[in-house]
Amino acid sequence: GHAGTIREGCKFKFCAVGSARELGRESLAQRAMATAQKQAITLKGSVAIVTEFFGYSVNSILYQRGIYPPETFKKVSKYGLTMLVTTDTGLSEYLEQVLGQLSMWLVNKSVQKLVVVVAGQESGKTLERWVFDVRADKQAEGQVVEARPEKELTSEIQAIIRQITASVTFLPLLDEACTFDLLVYTDTDVNVPAAWEESDPKYIAKSEEVKLRSFTTKIHKVDAAVSYLAEDD
Repeated sequence: GHAGTIREGCKFKFCAVGSARELGRESLAQRAMATAQKQAITLKGSVAIVTEFFGYSVNSILYQRGIYPPETFKKVSKYGLTMLVTTDTGLSEYLEQVLGQLSMWLVNKSVQKLVVVVAGQESGKTLERWVFDVRADKQAEGQVVEARPEKELTSEIQAIIRQITASVTFLPLLDEACTFDLLVYTDTDVNVPAAWEESDPKYIAKSEEVKLRSFTTKIHKVDAAVSYLAEDD
């Protein structure tokens, strides 16, 4: 897996270097959810919820689309659902680093979208693009926003995760071994770490798209969709 940012059509790929640090996103997101019960949410609390959602979503996509062997995933309970997360050390560290950087950019409100690109290992052809559009409320700087009830927010996130799980019913079979890339679309003035290098957008030449559900924390709104290589008639 690789990651990249896209700035006005440019991308940077991430090479996982060194060991990942635990960024405490789990507890931050839990605190944000608890805060949401008190009817208030901060920018950092919203970032924690969105970052955590991306972590679980990427894991779900990698599992459901068979990018990594099923035996390298373990079951955990999250959002009132049974989720699958990787036990592969290299992948875990890589995702930690990407999500850590992503959360920093989210705090600065400079993330436009996160894209999970699935490509054929042999052909190098892009077969699927899972796109999560992110819109931030630019007014919410440093202030506490009235939160949505935790139950509502969890229900919206559940709906997206369920659609990822159900994707095997509507996406074409991936009949070759596949790899994945993570691309982060950012604003042009964002600071990019040296470890991120340029990449292309990895568009699909002829694609079909399925819109998925969305969720909002009131500070961030995330819209999801998946496009896939259209089969020749």
